[in-house]
Amino acid sequence: MKNNNPEKTFTAQILPSHSTMLSSLEVQSPARAARIAVSALFFSAGFCFSSWASRIPAIQQKLQLNEAELGITLLALPVGLMLSLPVSGFVVARYGSRQTAIIACLLYAVLLPFLGIVSIVWQLSAILFLFGFAGNLLNISMNTQGVNVEDRYGRSIMASFHGVWSLAGFSGAAIGILMLYFSVSPFIHFCLVTALIWTIVLLVYQYLPEKDTRGGGSVPLFAKPDHTLLKLGLIAFCCMVCEGTMFDWSSIYFVKEVQAPPSLTTLGYAAFMTTMAGGRFGGDRLAEKLGRKNLIRISGLLIATGLMLAVALPYIVFATIGFLITGMGVSTVVPMVYSAAGRSGKVASGVALATVSTIGYLGFLFGPPAVGLIAQAFSLRWSFTLIALLGLGTTLLAGIAKIGK
Repeated sequence: MKNNNPEKTFTAQILPSHSTMLSSLEVQSPARAARIAVSALFFSAGFCFSSWASRIPAIQQKLQLNEAELGITLLALPVGLMLSLPVSGFVVARYGSRQTAIIACLLYAVLLPFLGIVSIVWQLSAILFLFGFAGNLLNISMNTQGVNVEDRYGRSIMASFHGVWSLAGFSGAAIGILMLYFSVSPFIHFCLVTALIWTIVLLVYQYLPEKDTRGGGSVPLFAKPDHTLLKLGLIAFCCMVCEGTMFDWSSIYFVKEVQAPPSLTTLGYAAFMTTMAGGRFGGDRLAEKLGRKNLIRISGLLIATGLMLAVALPYIVFATIGFLITGMGVSTVVPMVYSAAGRSGKVASGVALATVSTIGYLGFLFGPPAVGLIAQAFSLRWSFTLIALLGLGTTLLAGIAKIGK
């Protein structure tokens, strides 16, 4: 009888000897090789973005931008990201996620050094626009690749891919600090990152799944969300509002509301990022035990509980615990939603992912500014209370959404 278990089916072909990255791990099945290759894409994406983020202050100083000017200039990146969302789904569905992911990853990396040599603001804006566009093209295509590998395994593994992205974010930030310590210019730093990512892609590209398992269906430029995709998109929206708020406002909350000493103002952010990354590595196992729907329900409750703890008791210990809990809640929602969207069946997986991502990223982009407006009118505690309610909305929407077991 044919053995279809990807973990136990041995490939009949010997991996090329030059691919030391995979052969050293003694990959025994095509599915395992594909999983490592897709993980490499997620690592490259996270490492590339965090490398850029780590040098923003240096580039701000070089161009002599004040905070307002920098903020306006940085908007070019999310504008490029948002405009690429429908295009990304179309390109992935038409040309396949494998080819798109390879090209997008190489382009994403090669744009990085140009960010290090810009000399005037319009150049930075233009490159950031392209950087955001390429980054999201990579995001949609590599998540589609993740759905392909998940289908081979027959179980949830999407959260682990996002965990690798988070780990790469930590690594990129740490390398950035090291480059600052040794006074390495952003251009040289970014060139080294580009060389690393190109090397990774050249090592793993041949092991990426060639055909998209969920590539059937129509290929519109943008899929009008049906009830299934709309509910999944709204879940992503609620979660990504919370995630964006924590990225932009957690440290400020510790300054304004917790009144933490200067040395501890980033403690809340660090707590959130730690449990978010850790939760993603354990999320797949929990999804298998609890089911994706139940996991998202619990995640929403954790988000609401963590934020309300920080609001009710704005002291260092309790706020830190609250942000730890919030990170646990945020960690697995988006990977589970992306996994469910990739199995839509009514449209190609790339188009479905782009549609859900569009709705979700609206929360990520516009949630933090809304928090600022509410905080200006009332206080940050009121803002975080509203975000906690949106986190609870994740739980309520999960009860009526088609997510799967």
